Amino acid sequence: MTLYRHSVILNLVKLILFLKGCRVTSPHLNIMNLGLTDKIAVVGASSKGLGRAIALGLAQEGAKVTICARDSETLKATADNIRKQTGTDVLAVPTDVSQPDQVENLINTAIDHFGGIDILVNNAGGPRAGRFDDLAAQDYQDAVHLNLMSTINLCRGVVPSMRERGGGRIINLTSVSVKQPVDNLMLSNMARTGVIGFAKTLATELAPDKILVNNVCPGIIFTDRIQQLATVRAEEAGITFDEALEKMTADIPLGRIGDPDEFATLIVFLASERASYITGTTIQVDGGMVKSLL
Repeated sequence: MTLYRHSVILNLVKLILFLKGCRVTSPHLNIMNLGLTDKIAVVGASSKGLGRAIALGLAQEGAKVTICARDSETLKATADNIRKQTGTDVLAVPTDVSQPDQVENLINTAIDHFGGIDILVNNAGGPRAGRFDDLAAQDYQDAVHLNLMSTINLCRGVVPSMRERGGGRIINLTSVSVKQPVDNLMLSNMARTGVIGFAKTLATELAPDKILVNNVCPGIIFTDRIQQLATVRAEEAGITFDEALEKMTADIPLGRIGDPDEFATLIVFLASERASYITGTTIQVDGGMVKSLL
């Protein structure tokens, strides 16, 4: 019997039982086991916003998670909250990912605590807004250290462990600006595009080691970063914060700002065993805002 015929017959049986008032479950066919139980993940900038949503999503699927951020107090509170919600082991390591020595400490601490690393989610706050005439040379260097070099240094730290463990997942959070540059975000447009070039090359080089590398680009997701940008735009245009938010959503076909949990769902999937044939890709989660074909 073909899989298609089996599926049709199963669905007919389920429909009959449903019409008779029976509750129907198909644990072997309808539940997608993501294979994340006891996997070990490191998530950058994870005390709040997208990073926190991702860390929570991974923990809910059974992964053990190391979270990091510069604010140790907020980081500890987040770790406690994720433990309470999921019952999983969460390690909090205060870290400024733009500092190579702190990145090294983060990775070593995670490996010492958990025994290795299977999943790395590269994430860092975005550089400050500004146009060419607003920025000094140091601003460009700071942006490169924050977004590009942090990604490179974290990858350098985890790849040896992933090789020892027979594979892994590296997922880089960038921005839709890598596909469609955003006005007044010169630094982000520059530094995050560098991450894409690095990741595409790395995906090819690490494929024989079964280490998959992908990029995910958030559009307008309701985080502190979006609130900050809306505040700046409101001040520049002489409008209210709410009006600035409305203008930011005007080009989104779905007509609304995204939720961090919606974004995290894709990251969790890409980190899972179910995403075993996806590498070297750059996917946006933006409600259809980006108009480019690729």
